Amino acid sequence: MKRRFDIIESCCVPLRIDNIDTDQIIPARFLKATTRDEGFFGENLFRDWRYNADGTLREGFVLNDPLYSGCVLVAGKNFGCGSSREHAAWALSGYGFRVVIAPSFADIHRNNELNSFVLPVEVSGEFVESLFDSIRKDPATRVRVDISAQTVTDLSDGRTESFPLNAYKKYCLMNGLDDIDFLLERKDLIEKYENERWNSR
Repeated sequence: MKRRFDIIESCCVPLRIDNIDTDQIIPARFLKATTRDEGFFGENLFRDWRYNADGTLREGFVLNDPLYSGCVLVAGKNFGCGSSREHAAWALSGYGFRVVIAPSFADIHRNNELNSFVLPVEVSGEFVESLFDSIRKDPATRVRVDISAQTVTDLSDGRTESFPLNAYKKYCLMNGLDDIDFLLERKDLIEKYENERWNSR
């Protein structure tokens, strides 16, 4: 879903697990779907962790716990490892997550998140552990993610860290543009360049 990013303040959903791979985010059997509807994939986000075999909600899984809500997922290191399936990013977006905070991301998954208008916020392991502790003490803990400043702040204690973000993707996210939109925005410049190049032959 295309959406502009500026400042996001939200409660968090804590998933204190390292090496969450894309098959856990969206199981391979859902890749056969012919739909591109993010809602479909969102309904099946962490399917085998969220649901029992009979389709009932699995007690004890954080997404099923009413204590936790918000559009920010906090996870362990190496988030999105494994298969490069973009469906995993679609599922995160379709569920309603706008930000994933983790100590590290698999490179391809990081890019898939950015292309799906989900912001991967990579910070130190110390910051993530501190944030997990804040959420454990108070499930209503909120974070403030400022994409312009490239900072994330735990509003419970004021602790702030910077995160890296490619300048091109930052521009796209702040303006609600995908790659095609970005090119169309520069259509006149592209045509001018092509015409000048053609005429110089």
